[in-house]
Amino acid sequence: TGAASETGVGNIVNMPLAAGTGGAGFRAAWDGAFDRVESFHPELIVVSAGFDAHRRDPLAGLDLAEEDFAWITRRIAGVADGSCAGRVVSTLEGGYDLDALAASAAAHVAALME
Repeated sequence: TGAASETGVGNIVNMPLAAGTGGAGFRAAWDGAFDRVESFHPELIVVSAGFDAHRRDPLAGLDLAEEDFAWITRRIAGVADGSCAGRVVSTLEGGYDLDALAASAAAHVAALME
């Protein structure tokens, strides 16, 4: 919900996406942001893992699938491997279609375990 111009002290990356954005648009936005995230040199990465962007979620404005959540998790883990000895903490947030939530959370955890 934050504007792209909101960067805190340089440690915040907001990427507003248009309603209906699917996996390709989501991945393209993140691909352009990972250099900035890596430049933070985090000592720990905390993920607020919300899956309400899933295409089946009743609150979703985006069109994401389990594969998109696994992809972003792998990218986050890659940053963690290079910056903070792989330290990632993940906490479950939103997701209101229970089947989509279960499948997305499973994809996220499987990617964390790779």
